[in-house]
This record gives sequence, C-alpha cells and structure tokens, in this order.
Amino acid sequence: MSKTLLIVDGHSLAFRAFFALPVENFTSAGGQATNAIYGFVSMLVKLMETEQPSHVAVAFDLSRVSFRTEEYPEYKGTREETPPDFVGQVDVIQELLTSMGIQSLTKENYEADDILATLAREGAEAGYRVLVASGDRDTFQLINDKVTVLYPGRSASDLNYMTPASIEERYGVRPEQYPEIAAIVGETSDNLPGVPGVGPKTAAQWINKFGSLGALLDQMDQIGGKRGEALREHRLDVERNRRLNRLVDDLDLPVEVDDLVRGEADYRALQQTFDTLDFTGLRERVYKALRVDRVEIASDTVAAPGPQITLDHLDLVDESFDLQGWFEAHINEPIALAYEGNGQAYVADVVEIAFFAEGQAIVVDTATLTPAQERAIGDFLRSSPKLTVHGGKACAHALASRGWHLPEPVFDTELAAYLCRPDRRGYEIESLAEEYLGETLPEREAPALFSVQAEGNNLAERAVIVARLVEPLRARLQAQAMESLLDDMEIPLQAVLTQMEEDGIAMDASVLDELSTELSAGAHRAETDAYEAIGHTANLHSPKQLQTILFEELDMPKTRKTKTGWTTDAEALSELYSKTEHPFLEALLRYRDNTKIGQMVTGLLNEIRPDGRIHTTFRQTVTATGRIASSDPNLQNIPARSETGLRVRGAFVAGTGYETLMSVDYSQIEMRIMAHLSEDQDLIDAFNSGEDLHKTMAAKVFGVPVEEVDHTLRNRIKATSYGLAYGLSPYGLSKQLAIPVEEAKTLHSQYFQRFGGIGRYLHEVVEEARSTGYTETIFGRRRYFPDLRSDNRRIAEMASRAALNAPIQGSAADIIKIATVSVARRLKEGGYQSRILLQIHDELVLEIAPGEREEVEALVVETMATPVQMSVPLAVSVGVGRSWKEAAH
Repeated sequence: MSKTLLIVDGHSLAFRAFFALPVENFTSAGGQATNAIYGFVSMLVKLMETEQPSHVAVAFDLSRVSFRTEEYPEYKGTREETPPDFVGQVDVIQELLTSMGIQSLTKENYEADDILATLAREGAEAGYRVLVASGDRDTFQLINDKVTVLYPGRSASDLNYMTPASIEERYGVRPEQYPEIAAIVGETSDNLPGVPGVGPKTAAQWINKFGSLGALLDQMDQIGGKRGEALREHRLDVERNRRLNRLVDDLDLPVEVDDLVRGEADYRALQQTFDTLDFTGLRERVYKALRVDRVEIASDTVAAPGPQITLDHLDLVDESFDLQGWFEAHINEPIALAYEGNGQAYVADVVEIAFFAEGQAIVVDTATLTPAQERAIGDFLRSSPKLTVHGGKACAHALASRGWHLPEPVFDTELAAYLCRPDRRGYEIESLAEEYLGETLPEREAPALFSVQAEGNNLAERAVIVARLVEPLRARLQAQAMESLLDDMEIPLQAVLTQMEEDGIAMDASVLDELSTELSAGAHRAETDAYEAIGHTANLHSPKQLQTILFEELDMPKTRKTKTGWTTDAEALSELYSKTEHPFLEALLRYRDNTKIGQMVTGLLNEIRPDGRIHTTFRQTVTATGRIASSDPNLQNIPARSETGLRVRGAFVAGTGYETLMSVDYSQIEMRIMAHLSEDQDLIDAFNSGEDLHKTMAAKVFGVPVEEVDHTLRNRIKATSYGLAYGLSPYGLSKQLAIPVEEAKTLHSQYFQRFGGIGRYLHEVVEEARSTGYTETIFGRRRYFPDLRSDNRRIAEMASRAALNAPIQGSAADIIKIATVSVARRLKEGGYQSRILLQIHDELVLEIAPGEREEVEALVVETMATPVQMSVPLAVSVGVGRSWKEAAH
C-alpha cells in the first residue's frame, strides 16, 4: 500500500478560516483571536482523520517579498493590510504544529506554493499518493495522476478534490495548462492584469486550438477582432504573468520527503496551548487524530503522582445494610462524596451516591433505600461530617431533592482547582485526575447498582479520586498562599449561592407579556420604515442584501472589509449612521434593538417556573477574574441604563410574603481600588474630597476650576479613567470619544502627567507579572499570564492589557464575594426573613420582609462598606421599590 503525503498551504488556509469564522465567536479569555487557528486546525484534523497521511508538512510564506516581487514590484500589491485580529494567529498555528509533531517549512525569497510544488514532485516521484491542500489556484498546475489538490469550497474545511478530470471539466484544459489560462485572463488577487475582455472560456478555446500558450503567442496574428488586438497589445503582460505563476518545483529544502513522517507529539505543550486558547472539543479531536491515549497524556502532563489512596473494600447498600452503623464508625474521619444526578441546577435529583473513607466505600441506589436508611443519611449529613466534594453547589441541589441538607464541605476539589488555575475552560473530575494524579478514571463493566458515568467511570472510584485530589490541590493552594480564599471565601459563598438559586426571584409575567407585544410591534414598524426608506422590501437579517442596499443602492461610505464583503455588524452600522443619519439606517438599528430585546424578553418568559419565579444559575468557576457569572437565564446582560432595559427590570418583583426589593451596590468600586493600589495621592484626594470624582479629576487634568468642568470634559475623563484600567490605547480612546487620535494622545499624556501614580502602577503591574508569571488581587487571588513572555508581539500585548486590569477587577470580585457571605450570615444570625436573591456584578438584590427594611438597610450598608480597609472609603448606594426597576438608584 502506497504512503500518503499531505502538504498544506498554511497562510492560504489560515486566511480562509479567518474570514469563514466570526472573530467575535473565537476569542480566548486572554483576548487572543482564535478563529484562524480553530478553522485551520479543524481542517487539518479532518484531513488526518479521513486520509490517514503517513507524512505531513505545512508550508508558510516567509514574507511578501520574493523573486516575483523583484521582477514585478506590483505583484500582490493590491492586497489589503493584514487584519489586526489575524496577526499573531499564524505564529500560534506554527507552535501547535510543532507540538503535534508536524513540520513547518519556509524558504527565503520563495512562496509557500513553491515549497508545495517541490514536495509534490518529489513525493510523486518517490511513489507517494500526494494531497496538496491550498486555496491558491496556481497549485492546479501540480495536479496529475499521483497529485490531487484539495481546494476550499464554501468553508476552509469544505475541500473539493481537484483531479485531472475535474480540471478539464471545469476549465476545459489539462491541469498543466491551467496557468496558461490564468496568464491570459490575469489574476486579480495577485495584481496581475490580463488581456482586457478575455475570459477563461475564450482563453481555453485559444489554448486548445493552438496547443499551448507559446504556440498561441507565436501565431497571435491569426486571432482577429478586438480580442486579437487586445492580446497583441498585452503580450508582454501575458508572458510576465506566465513567468510569475509558474511554480518552482526544484527548491533546495532542508528536508527530504521521507523526513516528513509525523513525529512525536509534545502533549504537555498541547495541553498548555489548548488551555490558553480555551479549546476543549477541538482538543479531543486533535488527540484522536494523533492517536493519543488519554493515559499517555496524563502521565506526560502531571508533575508528580498523587497520594496512593486505594479502595480496599466496597459495599453495595441493600435493604439489610446497616447505614447508620457505617456512618457512626466513620463520623470523625474525612469522607469523600460522589453522586450521580438527573436534571440541572436547582431541579436536579440524586440517583446514586457514594461515600468513601479510610479505604472503604459504600454505594447507595436511592431507589432501594428503606425509610430507616433514608433517615440515617439525613441524620449523618446534619451532623456536619468532614466532607470533601467536587462541585458542592450542584451536589447540594441534588441531595435536597431527597430532603437531605449538604453541610458546608471542608474541601471542594472543583473550587480548589479553579483557584489554582482560573483560566481553564472546565474542571471536570476526569481532567483533574489526569493533571494532578497522572491517571485516567477506568472504564469497565460495573455491578448493577454501580453508577456508570458518561465515560463509564465507576462511582466508588470517582469518590476515591475526589479524596486523592485533596492533598495535591491543598499543597498547591498553600504554595500559592490561597488556602484562605478557598476556606473563607469560595466555599462559604458556594452555600449562599446555592440558597439564592433555590429561592429564585419573583416575576410579573404581565409586564413581560406587554413589553413583548410592544417590541414585536416596534420591530414591525421599524421594518416598514426601513422598506419605505429604500422603496422595496428586503431581508434585514441578510448581510449580503444589506451590503447591496448600503453600498450599491445608497452608495454609502464603506465599512470594514471582510471576506464576505463590507461588514454590517452593529458597531459598523452605528458609526455609519452617525456619519450619514440616513433614515434606512435609523430604522434598521431600531429594528435590531427591538428584535434583540424581544428575544431576551421571550427567553425570560420561558424561564419562569411553576412557582412564578426565575431560578438563575450562578457560575462560580468560569471567569478568570473571579467574578460570578449567571446563566439560564443570564441576568447580567439585562441593560441597566436604557429605558427598555429598565422596563425589563420592572418585571422582577418582590414575591408573596415580602414587601419590596432592595438594590445595594458599590459606587465607582474599580476606581477606588485603583486609587488604593496605585497610591496616587491626587486620586485619593479626589475621592476623599467628597466631590464628584470625574469632575474633580477633569479639573486637575485640564487645569480649570471644578465649577467650569462641563459634561463633555467630565465624560472624557471618565472614559479615560476606566479605559486606562482596561489597557485602552490612544487609538481606542479616540474611537470611544469620537475625537481625533492626536487629541486622544494629548489627553492620554495629560492624564498620566497629572496622575503619575496610576501610570507607574499600571507599568509595575505588567512588569511584575512578566517576572512572576501572575498578578494578585488585594486578597491574594492569582491570575496567570504565560503569554506575557510570548515572542509574538500581538499575543504579549493582549496579555499585557488583561494583566493591567486583573488586580483591579479581581479585587472588586473578591470584595463583593466577601460582602455577599457576610450579609447572608448576618441576616441569618439576626433571625431576619429578608434574603439575598441576586448578585449582579457589584450589586446585591434582596427581598425584604415586612417591617425589616430599615434594620436590613443599615445592616447591609455597614457590612458592604467594611470588607477591607483601603486608603479610600467604599461607597454603598441603596434603592428600594416593589420591582428591580423601582429599586434603581
């Protein structure tokens, strides 16, 4: 059986992937655009799965300079500047290829196509089946009985297999004659002008009639009419085109074809890169394509084996089993718990549960429990045993379905792993076992009462893994000085969030129904207005139709160019409307707003449970900054400033038995943290003066009295302050404020001249992180930034911007977490019926019981103002009303 050589045009297919996948859907937590990387690797993996190549290489262009530009400087000269989001992605692709054991090749003064041509010839001569994956039609000249070109169709991964027969069918000539057609017609993408008025069909007819391009040019006097005249006038262009599109197939490369056999993969490097890029599903496909054993991955990535806790004895609980006796025998020992549940979030239930202690485990099928055994489990859990769990919040909901209460665990492996590496995409027990213990949970047949997990893992051994993870995770937390964050912040917060999810928040569905009707009508009116503005109907959801309307019919200024044309995304259309104020754009933007919020309203209506309340899920382990996220539904994306957003909030109300909702939040918390961390005395003084912060800062920057600071100056300083904290450049500042870049540069410079401490602090944060590899919050929460040391400038710059804000945003997250736990504890200790329902960014929403408003308000304000001592006070604002909207302040 012949061997298969797969050779790939790296830049060509990466570029196609970049335009095929929207960058907004492919960006890592560190800010790295990943759409080209994802699309390219997906295509490569698909080919490796389907074609099983024995030898693989990827060729890249070294630069735009080659022997072709020496002859014709205008070669490819019309190509646009490389999109900023694409810059750096090729470097990451090359790093991944190295980790996958696949060679990348470049050649000075030549293009990737020339490398492909050389390898294709050598491979065919050596008896290989050759596959050339490229989006450049110049490679069609390589096609023969042994060489097939895989040419992208509608997407980078949709590849057409181009053979001699398919070339002849499509172009009417043999593959080696295709570049002769291209020489006559010209190549727009390469800036090679051809013969005016001559298309591919005419060119093919000429080639077939005369036999070759050379014969055609020798006898071109036989071509009559305007086309013949045009050919004679542009003969030199045609000859030049043919010289330039002829691929060089005899390069002196540093490798032979036989050297391209796939090498050993560096699994540690792959793991780290995939974690940085936030790739999960693609990671598994790569491992499968590389034929990687999961055990092999684990043994390669783990630093040292974990403690060898073994399962010495297993009991499957039946009706005669003495559960109470087992619990009494182990009541003073650390116990690990694992379970299998059905459902999600607060509506989950527990099907089976395993307890493990001192080498012994029991597995309980809840369907077979006797009433006495059911009570024994409840009594045991109420005795506050030393439990270790993995994901305590979900576990608590599952146990609650049986009437059991999960006490606060002494250790949670999921939360601990999150603190150790907050940038991971997930914290499944299987992946933690691989990373920290160096082993894979086994897959095998299990007794009837055993719980079989999604991948066939035995429930009892899952409990053993939970127990074994405690030591390495605790050791890492101690080494990073974050043990108290787990014990005093994250685990206590988990219990509060569990209760908040169970309580939910009451909804007035009639408000949402009315708003839904209005939004639907508003969308219809906007649609009608849009049609009237252009005089015909159109599909307002179709980018292609919008491009035709905006840039052809209405001849508007062009937006940012993409592979599919001029962009029609929301940001671009808003900028276009500010320039033109065209009624069609006004109606289109109104239509989009009504439709978008209408979808949100419909989603909220669908989430109302039979108890009349929405029960969101608070996600504690998904953000690298430490902030709590919300999902199903996401209550953090409800607009807080727009009129329609406030009306949505009007549907969130106090439930039966309660009087009002209370909204309590921090004022300018991130700027206050900035003042504390930077120790900038002018900023500290601005806060401590009690005046309007942004007015005071504007007065200092612009050198005018506070009373002369108008709305424009205040907004400029506000945007600058928050923008700098997020690494905003002068260019970004100019765009945000709609001012010239030079003016933004001046503002940027004036700001740092007046608040020098802020500038020094931001610089020191990045430099220290570059040295240590991480940033820290006021409370010691770490976030790691390995990309700060990247040789890729763009990747390093994105990591720098993220590192700037990590201590500030992370400290704000820590403060609201401490406040949430403290408020909940004081409400419970004080015997209040009022309760916390939501935590949204820096805001708590409480449901206030009759007669408790004044006392609870004083309690909450005092508690939230004092979670940490800083050089500036934490300002707390309070609003009260029947609805979340009325409680706004």
